[in-house]
Amino acid sequence: MPLVSPNRRDPLVDGRQSERAMLVRRGVQRLMIRLRVSVLPEIPLVSGRRADLLCLSEKGEFTIVEIKSSIEDFRVDRKWPDYRLHCDRLYFATHPGVPTDIFPEDCGLILSDGYGAEILREAPEHKLPSATRKALTLRFARLASDRLLQAEWTANPFLTGEPTLDED
Repeated sequence: MPLVSPNRRDPLVDGRQSERAMLVRRGVQRLMIRLRVSVLPEIPLVSGRRADLLCLSEKGEFTIVEIKSSIEDFRVDRKWPDYRLHCDRLYFATHPGVPTDIFPEDCGLILSDGYGAEILREAPEHKLPSATRKALTLRFARLASDRLLQAEWTANPFLTGEPTLDED
């Protein structure tokens, strides 16, 4: 779920993820904050895929975190190899109720309890080409800016000219 969705009256909720997936996401986000890594959720990629979390390090390196909330969630999803075209490192994130041995060894692994997370296995590096990195950096910046503006407008409806009182 993106931070904001301009297509709904309640733009902070889109309902695509389960409550468990949202808890995993929150724990991973807290981990990334602790590591001084910027994070954007639900990022549309140029391939047409959507990354659960796109992370940008202080060095300008991109990581994609794919959240899996169950064994079935992992087994039915075969789009994740495409994410390697859009990041330097690829991780799976899950919770303690999912066996960690189902995840491929050539990807990183993060375990989250909703309050924090721990990297169980580092992801191997697959350096992005320079042109891809530049395009992704610009996409990241523009999406972050657009979402911040939407969040501001949601928090301050008077800025958009929308009524602040119900007219029932």
